[in-house]
Amino acid sequence: MESVRSFSDVQQKALNKLTKRMRRRVGEAVTDFNMIDEGDRIMVCLSGGKDSYAMLDLLMALQVVAPIKFELVAVNMDQKQPGFPERVLPEYLEALGIEYHIIEKDTYSIVKRIIPEGKTTCSLCSRLRRGTLYEFADKIGADKIALGHHRDDIVETLFLNMFYGGRLAAIPPKLKSDDGRNVVIRPLAYCNEEDISNYAQHREFPIIPCNLCGSQENLQRQHIKSMLRGWEKENPERIQSIFAAISNVQPSQLADRNLFGFDDLKKDKRSASTPASNQP
Repeated sequence: MESVRSFSDVQQKALNKLTKRMRRRVGEAVTDFNMIDEGDRIMVCLSGGKDSYAMLDLLMALQVVAPIKFELVAVNMDQKQPGFPERVLPEYLEALGIEYHIIEKDTYSIVKRIIPEGKTTCSLCSRLRRGTLYEFADKIGADKIALGHHRDDIVETLFLNMFYGGRLAAIPPKLKSDDGRNVVIRPLAYCNEEDISNYAQHREFPIIPCNLCGSQENLQRQHIKSMLRGWEKENPERIQSIFAAISNVQPSQLADRNLFGFDDLKKDKRSASTPASNQP
C-alpha cells in the first residue's frame, strides 16, 4: 500500500508542475500578444481533440485569475461525419456550465464529393470549417476567435511553407482576417505538444478521434513531424530554438526586397583624410 501511495504522490506532483507550466505559458502568450482585452467575448473553437480541450480548460483557469473580465463561449462544428458521437461535447460542456453552441453543417458531403478517393481531405475540410466559424463569430458577437494551434504546429507550418511553398511563413499567435471582421488568437502558442498530450491524459478529456472521415493527416506534415522529432532527440532544445527564431527576425539578413530596402544601401562617405582604421 505504501508504494501505491508514493506513486500517487509523485504523479500528483508531476501533474501540479505540468499544470502550473501550462497556465504560465498560456498567460505569457496572452500577455505578449495582447490576445484578450477587457470585456472581450471569446469564441473558443472545440474540435473534440486534445488541443482544443486543453485550450478551453486553460482559458477557464485564466478567466478566474486574470485582472480583466472576459467571456468564453465554446463552439463546435458538427460536420456530419458518419459515426460522429454527437452527445460527447454537449454533455461535457453542460457539465462545465459554460455557454456553448453546436453548429450543424454537412461539409463532410461537400468534401467527399470534391476530393478524389484516397486523397487527403484535411485542407478543404479545414477551409470550409474556418469559413463557417468566422461567420458564426459575427452572429454571436464574438470579439476574438480562439484556435488550439500550439508551438509545434507553428514550427511544422514554418517548414511546410519553406519546403513546399517557397516562403518564410508560419502561424501567427494573433491574426486579423483578410476582411478585417475577425481577430484570431492562439493561446497555446507557447505550449509544446508533448505537454498538451500529457495534460489531456491527466485531465481525462473525452477525446473524439479525427479519423472518422477515413482521411489521413497530410503526408507532407507527417514528414515534417518525423524530421523535427529526430532533431529533438539529438538536441531537446532544437524546436524551442526554431520557435524563438520566429520571434527574432532580422530582415536585413534575409533576401526579401519588399521587406528590406537593399537598393538604398550605400557605402558610408568618409573624409579622405580620415584613416579607415580609426573608424568604429
